[in-house]
Amino acid sequence: MKFAFYTLGCKTNQYETQAMERLLLEKGHQIGHFEEVCDGYVINTCSVTAVADKKNRAVIRRCRRDNPQAVIAVCGCYSQHDPEAVRALGIDVIGGSGQRQAFVEMLLEAAGEKRHEEQVDNALRRREFECLPAGGLEERTRAMLKVQDGCVNFCTYCIIPYTRGPIRSAPLAVAVAQARELARRGYREIVLTGIEIAGWGADLPGKPELTRLIEEICKAVPALRIRLGSLEPRVVTEDFCRRLSGFSNLCPQFHLSMQSGSDTVLERMKRKYDTTRYYQSVELLRKFFPECAVTTDMIVAFPGETEEEFAESLAFIRKCAFADMHIFPYSRRPGTPADKMPGQHNNATKEARSRAAIAVAEEMSRAYRGSFLGRTLEVLFEEKDGECYTGHAPNYIKVYAKGENLHNEIRTVTVMEVYRDGVLARLD
Repeated sequence: MKFAFYTLGCKTNQYETQAMERLLLEKGHQIGHFEEVCDGYVINTCSVTAVADKKNRAVIRRCRRDNPQAVIAVCGCYSQHDPEAVRALGIDVIGGSGQRQAFVEMLLEAAGEKRHEEQVDNALRRREFECLPAGGLEERTRAMLKVQDGCVNFCTYCIIPYTRGPIRSAPLAVAVAQARELARRGYREIVLTGIEIAGWGADLPGKPELTRLIEEICKAVPALRIRLGSLEPRVVTEDFCRRLSGFSNLCPQFHLSMQSGSDTVLERMKRKYDTTRYYQSVELLRKFFPECAVTTDMIVAFPGETEEEFAESLAFIRKCAFADMHIFPYSRRPGTPADKMPGQHNNATKEARSRAAIAVAEEMSRAYRGSFLGRTLEVLFEEKDGECYTGHAPNYIKVYAKGENLHNEIRTVTVMEVYRDGVLARLD
């Protein structure tokens, strides 16, 4: 049979989709594209915001409407959080955010016998890390390697600890073996991902630290680029930076989760750092990884956020001079403490603050990309875009360059100009 996947949300979802593709391929099935005729379609959902939930429903409805005879399956955080809403959309197979191997078996049973299958567990009771095959379709250049799942931070705005459960870590030996397998299969870059990778090791014997995991993977696959997923700022210490700065294959791009540049807002969010500690992490990274890209995400119009607090956030992001940012207006999530906080902002305020923050973020992004004009970058090319191939430098600057047969090639380029969402370059 032929199956197609549609993935919404984070890199962990991307990894899990790739794993399910592998499981189906190993069982002799085919993987198709979501827009072509298939026997079954899988939508791997996200539930980080209300906007994400709306996107989930739109994709599910369209898929059900366009493929009335096919088996439609839904998994991920949305179906974990609200299986009743998914059930109401007439879905054949419903799974949650875990037990991916069992979900694939349900999918095959439903497709073969034309029956409804559903299994959604209690995420908060999960204790074991599910080891899945890493890597997906062979034409990909970058593989996600999930090393951790779950989160116990319970930030006041976030639903994810309830949909993903407590921290579970991949054993060190398993993660290293999977990295070696990805290298053997021809991937050129690995992204270490998880729900909160800073928590890796907290549940393992001896509680090994994340730094050791990164060191061992960098050593195991020295020819591959290793890129880190989102980091909690407190994991960045002088020891972390000193030990990792010696690995030339560690990509100098660090996504430090921030959410707000105002200490009083961070306190209401129940984040476990303040702006002073956050900026220490930024400075350490730039000391040990000169010209690295520090990226982040920011929530605007959090409940009770005043104009003064928002101004503090804008001033702080300018101080940090981020290479790139993701800006999100606060989204109410029923069941979280922030949903019941006073001072909920209207959409007009959310939109105005989003526009203001995005303008600053775009200005900083252009400045960072512009700092590489006339300089060379090593680019892993991924796909064709019009007359150009596109790929990413180690610092994750997107590069456009004209050339032929560049897929999965690492080539040196000279940056000519800031262009679209990246830079325009020529092959050297």
